[in-house]
Amino acid sequence: MKIKLLESNDGRPNATSSRSTRFLGICLVLGIPVLILFAFVFSPKDDTMEDAVRLLYIHVPVAIFSYIAFGVTAMGSIFYLWKQSRWWDTTAHASAEIGVIFCGLTLVTGSIWGRPTWNTWWEWGDVRLVTTLVMFLIFIGYLALRQVPASPHVRAKRAAIVGIIGTINIPIVNRSVEWWENSTLHQQSSLTDGNLEDLTLFTWFLGTLILAIAYVWLMIHRFRVGWLSTEYESLGYGAAIEERKAEADLHAGTRSGTTEEGEVE
Repeated sequence: MKIKLLESNDGRPNATSSRSTRFLGICLVLGIPVLILFAFVFSPKDDTMEDAVRLLYIHVPVAIFSYIAFGVTAMGSIFYLWKQSRWWDTTAHASAEIGVIFCGLTLVTGSIWGRPTWNTWWEWGDVRLVTTLVMFLIFIGYLALRQVPASPHVRAKRAAIVGIIGTINIPIVNRSVEWWENSTLHQQSSLTDGNLEDLTLFTWFLGTLILAIAYVWLMIHRFRVGWLSTEYESLGYGAAIEERKAEADLHAGTRSGTTEEGEVE
């Protein structure tokens, strides 16, 4: 598979952008200010949470797309183990990095929201908070595992197993409020119970759309960077193998010459 990149005058790639990513980038540049206006100016306060509700326009979308990002990592991992395809391994790796960023933002925005709402930054007794933290740490471990020296195939195989195991936690995090009602400070989903309406609902959807565009934009760029890295690594391994072969041939030739000289004597 060939990755199409912008090229400099000498024909070498100098960027990972393309027409599609530039379009997505423009959408983000225009969409983020619009989201801020709706979140902090146009949308009303909540009767219970008051102004704290405005943080949910970011908190909920980043939580959703952390699930999606880790889900893509699991899918890429499964297909890598099945097909042994570098494309799927690169996809899994790229999505995991984005998922870690989104999951970290979920924890940070959740803590900021919890301070005025629950009067605490963190509650270890809350099942959703703890399971989200566990998911975050698992995928931090996934990224760390990918830095352990090994052959590309061995490293990708190890990471794929961890990526699949890590996503088992997604339904636990998502359904924790319903499964452990007495062990969580989180409320039931406002979207499913019909409490969101008018501008509040529109702003939530707008935030979700902006995060979707951000995920796709980041994914394309990170995939291209990852692909170039694996190309470079493959060339490096190939050069190292050829070097070892040349050394082996040289030693074999030297031993052969020595033997022939000994026989002549």
